[in-house]
Amino acid sequence: MINWRIEEEGFDQERISSHGNKFLVGNGYLGLRGTLPEYEKEEYVAVNLAGIYDQVGEGWREPLNAPNGLYTFVEVNNVEYRLPEVEPDTHKISLDYRHGIFERSTTWMTTAGILGINAQRFASMRDKHLICMSYTLCVEQDAQIVLSTGIDTRVWDINGPHYDEFMLESGTGNHGMHDMLQVIGITHESKDQVCVCEGIYTDFPVNQEITEVDQILLRKLFFTAKAGAQYQLLKYISVYTSKDDTDFANLGIELVYKAKQAGYESELKAQIEQWEKLWSISEVIIDGDDEAMEALNYSLYHLHCIAPRHTDQLSIAARGLSGQTYKGAVFWDTEMFMLDFFLLTEPTVAKTLLKYRIDTLEGAKKKAKNYGYQGAFYAWESQEGGYDACSDYNVTDVFTGRQMRTYFKDKQIHISAAIAYGIMRYVNYTGSNELLAEGGAEVIIECARFYHDLLLQKVSGGPYELHDVIGPDEYHERVNNNAYTNRMAKFTFESAILILTDVSHKDSRLEESLKGSYDINQLLAEFTDAARTLYVPEPKESSGIIEQFDGYFGLEDISIESLKERLLHEKEYWGGAYGIATHTKVIKQADVVTMLNLFSQDYDEEILLQNWKYYEPRTEHGSSLSACMYAILACKCHMPDQAYPFFMKSALSDISGKGKEWAGLIYIGGTHPASSGGAYMTAIEGFAGIHQEHGQLKAMPCLPSTWNGMSFHIMYHGELYHVKVTKEDTQITNLGTPK
Repeated sequence: MINWRIEEEGFDQERISSHGNKFLVGNGYLGLRGTLPEYEKEEYVAVNLAGIYDQVGEGWREPLNAPNGLYTFVEVNNVEYRLPEVEPDTHKISLDYRHGIFERSTTWMTTAGILGINAQRFASMRDKHLICMSYTLCVEQDAQIVLSTGIDTRVWDINGPHYDEFMLESGTGNHGMHDMLQVIGITHESKDQVCVCEGIYTDFPVNQEITEVDQILLRKLFFTAKAGAQYQLLKYISVYTSKDDTDFANLGIELVYKAKQAGYESELKAQIEQWEKLWSISEVIIDGDDEAMEALNYSLYHLHCIAPRHTDQLSIAARGLSGQTYKGAVFWDTEMFMLDFFLLTEPTVAKTLLKYRIDTLEGAKKKAKNYGYQGAFYAWESQEGGYDACSDYNVTDVFTGRQMRTYFKDKQIHISAAIAYGIMRYVNYTGSNELLAEGGAEVIIECARFYHDLLLQKVSGGPYELHDVIGPDEYHERVNNNAYTNRMAKFTFESAILILTDVSHKDSRLEESLKGSYDINQLLAEFTDAARTLYVPEPKESSGIIEQFDGYFGLEDISIESLKERLLHEKEYWGGAYGIATHTKVIKQADVVTMLNLFSQDYDEEILLQNWKYYEPRTEHGSSLSACMYAILACKCHMPDQAYPFFMKSALSDISGKGKEWAGLIYIGGTHPASSGGAYMTAIEGFAGIHQEHGQLKAMPCLPSTWNGMSFHIMYHGELYHVKVTKEDTQITNLGTPK
């Protein structure tokens, strides 16, 4: 049976950063890193907010971390007891990932005997602006206690500071709630405002003093603790921004008052109920492998924590809500690795993710125009409005300290095809053209126009080609005819053709809209010619291997272990102009294998197998996106046991705390939602073999030898299905339209 709880015993200062990711709680609006109440910015504390950004000087533009309203620590007989400053006697942190509840339990030996601290907190899944915390202490002997709690404005930033000033207030709220604390931070770039309100409740008498100390709005609670008695502090914290509402400050006060009136137990009950609703559809049961089942559902927990259910205007950043890494930007990760989980469990969230791309089409068209092209070139690192946050210099040379020119923003043109792929996948799995009519059709057509403008052809004729690109394998920049990129461009042309013919003819509104915007006949002629003529590398007759890009087969063939011996620094970047992998066949992540996964129906199984065998030993798996692609393709080659370790690598990427945290000298730590999504895809589409066949939901199981079976629910064409897979039988039961 699944445990639904992860724990860490003992205190290890070196693991503070990784624990912040591993024990994260969130609700789509904000993410709370798994840090302790007494931690400060040096311990990577972050209340990370979705969809609000700031830039300081020439630093990278990144999402905001709110002031920390959880800040709390204790003094016993005039001595502070807090981590990491004072070594504890015992320490344990845990996460109930069934319900998004983080807990800590710590003891110290003091002059009053043993001091015990127990704390619990959650980011409310019912009200996205609310955080609740319970903080309980007990001492062995009578003691004088000072319990300090408040709002810490000393925010951890990677490229900050992002607040030019703070307004710190305490006083009476609108409902007579005495000593409400409120901090409003004003950002540097756009003068956005972030408001954190805090109210407390104690069931024991205290003397109180409110002060401002080192940029902390702090309340000190003075009382005498009796030996063995439990003293509980309840905190209710609201977070609003000026982007949420013009009356954000009052809304924050109102919410804290409302939560205090309802009480902690009531809010906790609501939290559990909201999470149970999510798990009633998304939980995956694996018979015969509890470790895999726990790792997979823990991965799904992280996806639930970052789903933007509170809006229809946001997507999901590459590091979720675990901090400012990767600038809080939206990558191709969302459409290609996270989308399927939401598409099969919460289609409304999937639609929101894709609506974000529709809403940012103008930004994509502007980017294409800036490069001299028609159509839509989507941002490689997308922030609000489709602004591309990707820098020309994304890696720092470890030897010189200088920034290295990279071409991710300029040359990873496959991003636009990922958007088209996601939209068409939504259409196919929901059975609805609604999203196309709401702007999705225009997105696909504009992406096709972009690729059409990029096509090259030799003067002597021959196929169309795409030159000077970067595929999923970022270790090899500016290559010609990357197999993945070319095939995805072809898919985009094919999708546009389908929309301009079959789909639009079935929807008169869509047809009229497209006729008013485009010369349909001209586009059909151009896209049909492009789809037919675009070069897509074929498997070599002698080996069945597809060349990743022009000239790849001529590169040095060296093992990954031998290549590592050439490293002069452990944080050295492998790609770019001088990277150790650049002139070799060693690749960062699945590239051809990703293409074969998406279009496996076009190839014989032997071709799939030979490419899996060829590319896997040459793949460094320097990206968390890589393992799942090898796992799924292994399933398609009927090799579930070979797929299993790759599946577990994806599912364990955050629970293990061993993810890559540096690219050169750039910190890239955080959670890995794309890897979590990849684990789900492997389980459902790989091991269970869920797929569409002539408009019907089908299963072609390929279970690992140690598994007895799987069961789960998925949404398809607006109806809920229960799927039960064993080695002997597969049952797909239509449960009808969910309530």
